[in-house]
Amino acid sequence: MENILFRLLKEVLPPIILKTLKFCFNFNNNKVWSGNYASWFEANSKCVGYDHQIILEKCSESLIKVKNGLAIYERDSVIFDEIQYSWGLISSLQKVALEYSSKLCVLDFGGSLGSSYFQNKNFLNLGEELSWCIVEQKNFVGRGKELFESDKLKFYYSVEDCVFHHKPNVLLLSGVLQYLEEPYTWLERLLKLEIPYIIIDRTAFSDLNTDFLTIQNVPKFIYEASYPSWFFSKEKFVKVLKNYEIILEFKSDFEINTVINNNMAVYWQGFLLKRIQL
Repeated sequence: MENILFRLLKEVLPPIILKTLKFCFNFNNNKVWSGNYASWFEANSKCVGYDHQIILEKCSESLIKVKNGLAIYERDSVIFDEIQYSWGLISSLQKVALEYSSKLCVLDFGGSLGSSYFQNKNFLNLGEELSWCIVEQKNFVGRGKELFESDKLKFYYSVEDCVFHHKPNVLLLSGVLQYLEEPYTWLERLLKLEIPYIIIDRTAFSDLNTDFLTIQNVPKFIYEASYPSWFFSKEKFVKVLKNYEIILEFKSDFEINTVINNNMAVYWQGFLLKRIQL
């Protein structure tokens, strides 16, 4: 997480301030992700969760600046002076659009207030052929409908409501699965939608043969929050993706390999998957 934060802050702060922050906050991966908890209940009881109102307010404040042209790009509530693209995500979206004659309908599960939409919409340049549908927590959907919804960007309270109104040709899961209490239950439910393509990005893995559960503490200068965070066994995770073929594997462009819990090697990556016709 140290590397992630400094890649974020490097975009907006002078080097001398970065050095001061590093000293003052003593960035340490073992302080950001810690523990190996036996249950979600145990971990969550020690956290201030992702549904905390301050997170919504920070994300909303930053993204409204992007919408109004006062900022270029937002990710995880942090403002940047240039757009940082996930090239694995971009190439995957382009492949799907190409196969569907430039028509792209994205079901962005856990897509916040539209960060990925605002990040990629101009690069994709699909005009009226782009539909971006976000399924999120109730408070995010309410804020999204109030401030960000448009003819191309829509917000829904449930997956079922989304697919009732749209026919997505790609499901986007970016940095969301590791923050769900029952990620495999959700993944199985989403796989049953039989959406032609799935893009998984910014997802946390280790090379262990079992998943493990940590607590992630967000540094206070971003916002004050903590929440349970899974690190998936890649071997176990891939086995769940039945009826889908892995077309592409790619490293996350925003997180890099690191070590937590003193000696545990972890990494973030993505996949492009295509449904197998049975």
